Amino acid sequence: MTAHDADLVVPPGGGERVSLYGLDIVYKVEGSATAGGLSIVEHEIRPGVLVKPHVHTREDEISIVLEGVITARIGDQIVEAGAGAYVVKPRNVPHAMWNQGTATSRVAEIVSPAGFERYFRELAPILAGQHEESVYRGLADGYGITVLDDWTDEIEATYGVKL
Repeated sequence: MTAHDADLVVPPGGGERVSLYGLDIVYKVEGSATAGGLSIVEHEIRPGVLVKPHVHTREDEISIVLEGVITARIGDQIVEAGAGAYVVKPRNVPHAMWNQGTATSRVAEIVSPAGFERYFRELAPILAGQHEESVYRGLADGYGITVLDDWTDEIEATYGVKL
């Protein structure tokens, strides 16, 4: 394999990792590799963890469940998806996903167009520090995301999961 070939292959376990509480994001393909067409990150979701409910205004997402089982709310529908399933989350449709199981779930997240993958790098230091809520909300606004706090409370109460 040449140095150029190495840029074209992300080996198993490879990629930069960002941790946000019980959710790890692993960068697999960034937008710079696809002229902004798409990006792919993996989400490793620990048992009992809810990924914050939100709406994207700029991107469509497709989640491919690689390991374990996730539950998702997409609009008004609750779906469960196991390994091999594809979960479509179109832009402007509210969504959330969580892991009710006893083992970590792993999900490949294809995002089109690319750009949103940068959000996680910017979010990690905000969550780790003592920042005002307005800083967190401002970052979300900058990426065209609306956070759904009412869904968070409802999902946590109903399904016994936490952010």
